[in-house]
Amino acid sequence: MKKVLLTSTALVMTAGVAAAEMSMSASAKLTYGNFGTGHNRAGDTSVRTVPSGAAVPDAAWNSEADLDIAGSGGGGTITYSATLELDEAGEDAGAFTISSGGFSFTYDENDVGGLESTGADGEDDNTGDYSVSYTAGGLTAKYVRDATSEDTNITLGYAMGDLTLGLEVDENNNALSGDATNTTSVGYKTGDYTISLEADDADDWDASLAYTTGGTTVTLATDEESVMSVKIAYAAGDMSVSARQEFGGNTPADEETEFNVSYTFGDLTFGAKYDSGDDGDYGDEAATVINIGYALDGATIAAKANDQDEMEVSVSFAF
Repeated sequence: MKKVLLTSTALVMTAGVAAAEMSMSASAKLTYGNFGTGHNRAGDTSVRTVPSGAAVPDAAWNSEADLDIAGSGGGGTITYSATLELDEAGEDAGAFTISSGGFSFTYDENDVGGLESTGADGEDDNTGDYSVSYTAGGLTAKYVRDATSEDTNITLGYAMGDLTLGLEVDENNNALSGDATNTTSVGYKTGDYTISLEADDADDWDASLAYTTGGTTVTLATDEESVMSVKIAYAAGDMSVSARQEFGGNTPADEETEFNVSYTFGDLTFGAKYDSGDDGDYGDEAATVINIGYALDGATIAAKANDQDEMEVSVSFAF
């Protein structure tokens, strides 16, 4: 690839009142390890949970590179943008958006958020193909559709001072073989307190109360299953710590424990997380993950490991 394609570039053209801009950015990464993803070990693409005690795959080399090309333009009536993504797997057209006033239309096949289905690794993947959205003052509205399954997702929101209201009409039942649901939500902030309520017509609901003072936030929550949770989060400078505990449920899965810590010291970063709800998963979604990174001469050298005997070291940079 010629050097001109590996350098961030900006081109501006003006014709009358219309203007067009183009930009390029690129990144590359070299890894050695055997990290999986979600429910799957490395190299396993089936939708299943790997049995406990299954053999750990050998570490292997892997490299990836991405070149993103973005263009935008418009005048006083409409604006528009489009992207093209090139990587080691080939080329893929990104999102195409046209906007006018408070309206926006976006087309991005199988990558518009709002509609989701379970991916090959057990994690959720976007399935929406296009969306129409509108924003005016405190009002927001969005319609998302998957052209293949004909599933739709409609969201309405309104914010007025410290009060927020929301409505979601989700008809994701074709892809997920479930029922359409309507969900309403309300949030209110008063001083250091934030109250949130959410309920749907399937008799599911969630309620939480958060209190923030300085860098500390304490959140109490419960739901229709009477599962209670307490979360404490603290952030100061380059360090953040959080802990969360669920209790009062009817099954062991309801007794979930979470802990996260991250710290940055100059060019060095460190992170650790534990989530009992991720027990049995792999890669970054494993129950316990520890990572460390160091920035050196424009590149980032990183290493990570988890409780599934998986590890990965990498070198990455952007240009």
